[in-house]
Order: sequence, then C-alpha cells, then structure tokens
Amino acid sequence: MAEIVIKGNKKLSGKITVQGAKNSVLPVLAGTLLCDGECVIHNCPHISDVDISFKILEFLGCDCKRQDKSVIVDASCVNAFSIPDSLMREMRSSVMFLGAIIGRMGKAVISSPGGCELGPRPIDLHLSALQKMGVKITEEHGNLYCDAPNGLCGSEIHLNFPSVGATENIMLAAATAKGTTVIHNAAREPEISDLGDFLNSAGARICGCGSDTIYINGVRKLYSTCHTIIPDRIVAATYLSCAALTGSKITLDNIMPSHMVSILSLFRESGSNIAVSGKSLTITGPKILCRVPTIRSLVYPGFPTDAGPLIIAMLSKADGTCVFVENIFENRFRYVDELNRLGTKIKVEGKIAIIEGVPSLSGASCKCTDLRGGAALVTAALAADGETNITEISHILRGYDDIVSNLQSVGADIKLIKE
Repeated sequence: MAEIVIKGNKKLSGKITVQGAKNSVLPVLAGTLLCDGECVIHNCPHISDVDISFKILEFLGCDCKRQDKSVIVDASCVNAFSIPDSLMREMRSSVMFLGAIIGRMGKAVISSPGGCELGPRPIDLHLSALQKMGVKITEEHGNLYCDAPNGLCGSEIHLNFPSVGATENIMLAAATAKGTTVIHNAAREPEISDLGDFLNSAGARICGCGSDTIYINGVRKLYSTCHTIIPDRIVAATYLSCAALTGSKITLDNIMPSHMVSILSLFRESGSNIAVSGKSLTITGPKILCRVPTIRSLVYPGFPTDAGPLIIAMLSKADGTCVFVENIFENRFRYVDELNRLGTKIKVEGKIAIIEGVPSLSGASCKCTDLRGGAALVTAALAADGETNITEISHILRGYDDIVSNLQSVGADIKLIKE
C-alpha cells in the first residue's frame, strides 16, 4: 500500500508554484465535448481526477493528449452518450459530464457518481434544471436515462441553493441549447467564471458569471479554442497552512489573491504576515498562532468548506480555543479522529468542531478519509515531533499535483513510498 512518510518539526523555506485548479479543470474538460475540433487546455494539473476525466472523454470518442501542463482534447469523433459505472464511481465530478453529453448527443446514460463521502450531495438540482430544459429522465437499476427528444431549450431556472456543480452543469447544457437560459441564485465561485471564460472563448454567449444571475444565449455549436486554467486556491491554502503551522516563510507563485480574500484574512487574523505582489505572495508564520474565535464555511465569497480541514489542522496549535462551523457538508469532519492521533484536541458536536490549541504534536500512523482531510494530515504532520505515516493516500492524489515534491523543495522531510 502506498503511503506518505513525514518527519516533522522542520522549518520550511523556498518557493512553490501553485497548480491549476482541480475544481475548474474538471468542468472545462467536460466542456470540450461541446466543441467541434481540438481544444488546448493549459495549466492542467497532474492529478488522478484529471486521469479519470481523460478515460471518460476517450470512452465517449475523444482523442486526449498531454504535453506537460497542457492537454489537447479533440472531440470531433464523439460517438457515445453513456459513462460506465466503473468510471462514474471513481469521481464525484463525473456528473459534470451529464449536461455536456446531452448538449452534444441529445441524450445520456449515467449512474450515481462516486468521490469523497462528505455526506449527502444529491444531484436533484442538476436533474430538475435539465428537466426544465426539455430533458426526460427515468431511473432504472441505479442508472439515469436522460433524453431530450426535441433538443435542449433555454429556460429560467431558480436554484434553491447556489450549487457549484448544478450551476456548471446548467451552463454546459445551455451553451448550445435553443434560446436563452437564466440561472437565478447561481454559484459565484471563481471556477464558475473560469468555465464561462472557456465556453465564451469557444463561441458561447454567456454573461453574469461571478454574480448570482447568469445569462446564457444558446448558440448552434462551439469551436476549437485555447484556455488557461486558473490557480487552485485550495491548494494555495494548503501550503499556506503548512507554513503557518511550522512558523515558516515560503513564497507561492501562480495565485489569484482576489480569489482568496476570505482565506488570506483568516491567516492574517491568526498571526501570519502575508505580503502580496501581483500573482505571488509570501507568508511568514508566527512563533505562536493566535486563536480565531469562530470560522464559518459559506458559499463564495465566504470561507470555503474545502479549506476547513486545513485551517482546523493549522489552528490545532493556536493559543486558545477556536470553533469551526461547517455549513455546507454534514459529514465533513470524518478526518478529525485521524488528526487527533497526532495529538490535536478537536471535539466534534454536529456541524461544529471545537479546536483546543496544544503546545505540540507528535507523529503517528493515520489514514486519509477524503481529499482535504488527507491534506490536513500532511499539514499537521509537518509540525509534529517524530515520524508520521499516512496511508490511503489515493484521496490526496485526486487533487494535489506532486504535493510530496513540492514540500520537499521547501525543506520538508517527506517522501512517497509506492506500493
């Protein structure tokens, strides 16, 4: 079994270039299905979720090639409209292909998607929106059969929650639908705007991304294009947490500070010095982290739920007690028991985690329960005395491009032991 081994309590120093955003590249790759010809996507991270996306695209008839941090997807010969259950189960974001497949083929067959078990994440918002656009949906034996016999038609859609996935799926379906689609209470995350920029560069007519109302005027077809994926703000938050918890100074390149306002504010509140210069920033961690009384995860531009585990790990050595309120996923704290193996004192009560700061952490054996929980274990292990062994690291590899080498480059004693 592959594992990450860390000998902690070492200062970090140096520079890390932040990868392209996982939560941006996946819907963009789905969007290449709508394009007639080759699409070149730059700043594409080497992560397992991208590998699964390639397998799905190739199964559907696309030709996919990678050239370092760029990928080329040619969707000229798409000839299938179903995704095998084996691929759907490997990645939660596989549901993102639904809108694009229907937009390209007029029908789709998928099963329930997999991914991290963070609690119920129903896709009813996706399905009800597609039904309003003319899709007939039936469910049999765990499969969803979707058919738009008269083609997709624009519609006015009100989301009762600003779901990122539902917003993206609607955008993909509506890009080549007949007429105009309006999404009310749309998600406002930077990844939404990145998808809109990609689709517009291919000939779509979308405006309002970044606001709570998005307008999509359907076009007949999309064309070849080039696009660069935005930096991953959660990966940036991971390395910031590593620096803050170890009292270190590191520089991050390829970031968008405007996407990280709530995150950077919290780091400053906890005592770190943050110096921003263009698309780079330098963090200097404090000798002793200050307590942050209460943090609440919220939809963008609030504090992101995905950064919660990293911040909880960081605040485990703060001077005092902190409270984290999780408002997005009801089962987000599954990693806490593993984190406590390292000596943290975290108590979970429903959607609330109470973090009592401790003077030191100690190495231990632990396992990943999900993507960001796994990154939280890495963060805490870097500040722990002794050696930490982290197993079930496939979760981490879903979203982090060479996290081991990046941390080695700034002085961490960390290594990947392969199976």
